[in-house]
Amino acid sequence: MPASNPYGLQGVEVEYSEEHWRLLREKRRKAAMVMRALQPLQAEIIVHGSVARGDVREDSDIDVVVVNPVQPSLIELALEKRGLRPFKRVIVQATPLYVPKVYFILDPEEEMVVSTPLAPLRPREREFYKWGGELDLKGVLSGKRVPGVNKELVLIIPTERGHMEVEIQGIEGLVARILGVSIETVMERVKVLTRRREKGHTGLYLEVEVPPGVPVEEVLRELRWRDKLFRRRSGL
Repeated sequence: MPASNPYGLQGVEVEYSEEHWRLLREKRRKAAMVMRALQPLQAEIIVHGSVARGDVREDSDIDVVVVNPVQPSLIELALEKRGLRPFKRVIVQATPLYVPKVYFILDPEEEMVVSTPLAPLRPREREFYKWGGELDLKGVLSGKRVPGVNKELVLIIPTERGHMEVEIQGIEGLVARILGVSIETVMERVKVLTRRREKGHTGLYLEVEVPPGVPVEEVLRELRWRDKLFRRRSGL
């Protein structure tokens, strides 16, 4: 149904069913469990994407991020102390210009994921999370929902009954102000997601799964030794 919002935008309002609210509560319960496990790290910890916005589906990932670079073994130890032993650990660098990240996948379905960068994020890299919507633990526990843009380039604006969907084409400047990001970040994400929609995923510069029983740091040392571009953006 047509609807308006505090930003003066027109869009389509989606009203959530009781099942949707139940699913959102369950996704957030899991997110909070992971975020609490990471609190001893004394780092900035967020969940981003649909769990922060509210427009979750059954297959929505729970993406928790340790925003500050933290030694991977410390993250793994914090998780394991709460019974969250990683099912898989993957080192990923999207392009040679992007900071590499370590992903800890916590379940066989790959629903719950913790990631951390290996070096401080550049401003535009940090704004990536605001673009999709992000929340800290306090926001998750209070039931807060935030605006963000989904993979279909639709701005999701939370409403009392659900959310509003607004196409962002032609309002990129306003979207930047609503999300608190630069217009450069908006235009970059539009370019990347449009290309992905037209051509599909074009692959990652680097993706290495850490073998079971091998410390992440050991694989990182090898990658830094053999790959100059990885070394340049991984903090050494």
